[in-house]
Amino acid sequence: MRRSGVGSRMSDVDEETDLGFGQAVFDDEGNRLGTVRGFDEHGFYVTTEDGIAGMGQHLATTADSGEAELMWRCWDCGEMGDIEAIPETCPACGAERESIYYWTED
Repeated sequence: MRRSGVGSRMSDVDEETDLGFGQAVFDDEGNRLGTVRGFDEHGFYVTTEDGIAGMGQHLATTADSGEAELMWRCWDCGEMGDIEAIPETCPACGAERESIYYWTED
């Protein structure tokens, strides 16, 4: 995903950087904020857990829903798949990877 205004530092607003799932994001002082966990039309989402694996462990079980499975889901068509095989494009509708985000399924 290509986003303007996101660089190694938040103040690097003129720099364009390729972003991907699991990429670290830092503030102006160089403090690690977390890792990219998804994208949508508003931008990108960051988890403060330790990477994708940490996020998966955090969401694997909850008191309210029992066990949950971490998956990917297409924003455009709703197609879902195994988190271990996040596609470059949606196999159902061809949407770009920017339309694919993390999803938990009971």
